[in-house]
Amino acid sequence: MHAPARFIRTVIATGMIALTACSASADTAKEPKEATALRAKLQKSLDGRSVVSIGATPIKGLYEVVLEGRQIVYTDAKGDYILVGDLVDVARKSSLTQDRIAELAVTDFSKLPLDKAIKEVRGDGSRKLAVFSDPDCPFCKRLEKDSLNGVDNVTIYTFLFPLSIHPDADRKSKLIWCAKDRTAAWQTWVHDEKLPEDSNADCANPINDNLALGEKLGISGTPALIFGNGRIVSGAIPKEQLEAMLATPAKK
Repeated sequence: MHAPARFIRTVIATGMIALTACSASADTAKEPKEATALRAKLQKSLDGRSVVSIGATPIKGLYEVVLEGRQIVYTDAKGDYILVGDLVDVARKSSLTQDRIAELAVTDFSKLPLDKAIKEVRGDGSRKLAVFSDPDCPFCKRLEKDSLNGVDNVTIYTFLFPLSIHPDADRKSKLIWCAKDRTAAWQTWVHDEKLPEDSNADCANPINDNLALGEKLGISGTPALIFGNGRIVSGAIPKEQLEAMLATPAKK
């Protein structure tokens, strides 16, 4: 008796390896011969959920499956079983799953809908950075106050991304977006925790679009940073690391 699709989705959602990053396009040319049949069976089992790629693992008969939303699970050659969790190399004392997550954590910066973000240009604005941020996220404020403090010659695109754990973040996001000067409103909120008085949150806004974009990219927490070279990093990273990544060119 096969497990119902809803049950499988629930298991994956509960114990998934959620990538706070997005994936480059899958290289299907390197997929094993079993991939076609496995993809069809898994997508049916998961109620049509897209399988991005299927690859071999060091364990014979166990396959890595990257799902839409940048989630990694494992399955057998027939797709009868799904394993959720880290695959650990005991000899190396490292997680092959986490290594794979780091490898997948890249996207095409030029394809981001930057018109849905608050734009701030510093200096000549030559370097690029996108940040998914929640108004009520303390780590987002730490990023702004510490890590981004004094960083010059960069254009920062802030995607307002209110999390459900912060019930008032959606309202605040809309108030900030609907302000006459969004950039100033965001900075005033981050540094002084004062919301704009010239805003009523009734204007057309991209908040729902940003949430959908985050889900597509596999972003589930804030802050999430996307650098101009396409690399995605989660968290309020130190200023030194941020500067180093801003200076890292995209791979050819």
